[in-house]
Amino acid sequence: MSGTLFVVATPIGNLEDLTPRARQTLAEVSLIAAEDTRHTGRLLIHIGCKTRLMALHDHNEEKVVHGIIRSLKDGNDVALVSDAGTPLVSDPGFRLVREAHANSIDVSPIPASSAVTAALSSAGIATDRFCFEGFLPSKQAARREVLADLAAESRTMVFYESVHRISGCIADMAAAFGSDRQAFIGRELTKMHEQCVQDSLSELQSRLESGALVSKGEFVVVVAGSTAQHESPLEVDRLLTALSSHLAAKDAAKVAADATGLKRNALYERLLELKQLR
Repeated sequence: MSGTLFVVATPIGNLEDLTPRARQTLAEVSLIAAEDTRHTGRLLIHIGCKTRLMALHDHNEEKVVHGIIRSLKDGNDVALVSDAGTPLVSDPGFRLVREAHANSIDVSPIPASSAVTAALSSAGIATDRFCFEGFLPSKQAARREVLADLAAESRTMVFYESVHRISGCIADMAAAFGSDRQAFIGRELTKMHEQCVQDSLSELQSRLESGALVSKGEFVVVVAGSTAQHESPLEVDRLLTALSSHLAAKDAAKVAADATGLKRNALYERLLELKQLR
């Protein structure tokens, strides 16, 4: 019989957050596929585990997946871990999990830490509906375009951001969503220098600029969804039709997006549909 692929969540900071079941699984499997063997090696030393490690990351995943699948087919259990938190949530492992399912190999989650749920649980912002957007583009122009498309999103949004871009990211969010939009920054969650702050985007920007919110470590940003009421589909169609008689399609979509808060790409596609119906 084939072995089982265990998808194991590991601590996002405090090593004591490793669950007893995760600790037992890491000790009993034949192999641990880790995003960074040095990082995971420190965790294994902490818990006294000597299980064999191999690297599985974005740059080698395609090459090593087939070897891991062969090991699983031979009856060996394998654990998949990332540097911190739950694998596949902005971390490697998708190809391995997909291939395991394709080869009828059991995949079993060992849940625990996740920066997404940790931030949501402490943000004080609605969690009944949310979307995870991961890391925004590193280039400012591309980041602003993505944020403009999210301006009308009604669900709570969760983002990851690096220390080098957090100030620019919050400034661009304030411009795209409005400076009064409520948001939360979780810095170094579960670690020694943890900070959890909820405020308006403009106030968060001020705290970053003043140093009250320290620009060091890893950041999770939670932003409240839009509560704006938008025009009906018929009104949007009328607006697009009127604009397109004076502007190129892309320009018309941009003006309509600015006026309604709807996504520019969706408005552009709708305008093309309307032109085909004429």
